Amino acid sequence: MKLGPRPAGSPASRKLAAQLKAALPRGSFQPVSGGLRNVVGFVRGRDPSRYVVVAAHYDTKDLPGFVGANDGASGTAVLVQLARTIKPRTIGPSIVFLALDGEEVPAGQPDSQFLTYGIRGAKVAAPIYRKAKAMILLDFVGDKDLSLPREASSDPALWQQLRRAAARVGVASLFPPRTTGPVLDDHYPFAREGVPSIDLIDFDFPCWHRACDDLSAVSMRSLDAVGETIIELLRSL
Repeated sequence: MKLGPRPAGSPASRKLAAQLKAALPRGSFQPVSGGLRNVVGFVRGRDPSRYVVVAAHYDTKDLPGFVGANDGASGTAVLVQLARTIKPRTIGPSIVFLALDGEEVPAGQPDSQFLTYGIRGAKVAAPIYRKAKAMILLDFVGDKDLSLPREASSDPALWQQLRRAAARVGVASLFPPRTTGPVLDDHYPFAREGVPSIDLIDFDFPCWHRACDDLSAVSMRSLDAVGETIIELLRSL
């Protein structure tokens, strides 16, 4: 949040990318058209031939004063903490951590053309990691009134594994047994490549693309619950 708004390609976004590269294990940049950059990390599992992608976008919508504490930063924060917590060979599959750039539609382009102008980093990454066993996207995961039903295009079998993992760590209530409408998001290109993909997104968020999406909207308890659930899920994959 100290960097303020972080639209894709902005100086603040590039500074954040450098910080993420330093924070993620084996951190590296992955070029995206338009001068953007995904940031990639990797933790080797017990079975190096199998890998899972865990992803979040780190750019913010290009709106005056918009810092995206939930929409962007919450998923990125959980991603970084997972990368710090998971040690090599302690979980079955290897983990590819992706901090994706250019999820948001740039200024001057209509949101109705999201598939054309948005999810730019995911479009680059999905073909590269098309052999992933699974893709887990962390998007709106930090709000105080967190509820994460299955997003309609999320893989049903993988989502059931997620719900069982949530029950084992005692946070099943955050993942209610219902389905909401589909959301075009960074998991979409991975699903198109045939990768079982899920999107953790509480889209019933009143501060979506509004200035009130700041730190006052975020709960440490929500972030912790999501992180613990993902670690438990990764143990079962």
